[in-house]
Amino acid sequence: MKIALDVDGVLADVIKSWLHYNNNRRKTITKNEITEWDFWKKFAIKPDQFDNELSLCWRSWEQIPPTENKLSSAVCELTNLGTVDIVTAREHSTNTYVKSWLKTQNITYHKYISVEDGKKKAELNYDIYIDDSPINAEQIANIGKNILLYSQPWNLAIHDSRIKRIEKLMDAVKIIKEQKF
Repeated sequence: MKIALDVDGVLADVIKSWLHYNNNRRKTITKNEITEWDFWKKFAIKPDQFDNELSLCWRSWEQIPPTENKLSSAVCELTNLGTVDIVTAREHSTNTYVKSWLKTQNITYHKYISVEDGKKKAELNYDIYIDDSPINAEQIANIGKNILLYSQPWNLAIHDSRIKRIEKLMDAVKIIKEQKF
């Protein structure tokens, strides 16, 4: 079994770092106010500007917290169930920082796959995807692949029986073990 595991929003809570960056420069935004994937639009932030700022946050990768406690244990459990690859969409200049973060967090994985656009993930050959993007989740579900959506404020509007929602990574372990797709 091949498992595609996302980084931003699933393993790394990079939005916390971005909020700290943003809140020192613009109107204060809380994580719970980020209720859409492209939330930056309602705050009049240009997409390129947001992407650049997110990449800037990764340059300070030591400051990025994990999304949950005992993350490495949960990922280790996933590796006992199949081959886990990190599959992330990002600016390639941040890959070194992300790999350093993964190493520091003791996250084990087989391969590191970086695509320029999240929509490309669905084209890859995986049995199960674990992601936080509602756009990726719907696209993956639409082609009949298994998707576990890691709950975040920006994906709570997704209610699709083909998409299984998880609150923590150990939920994914349980679903995969019990093959509840």
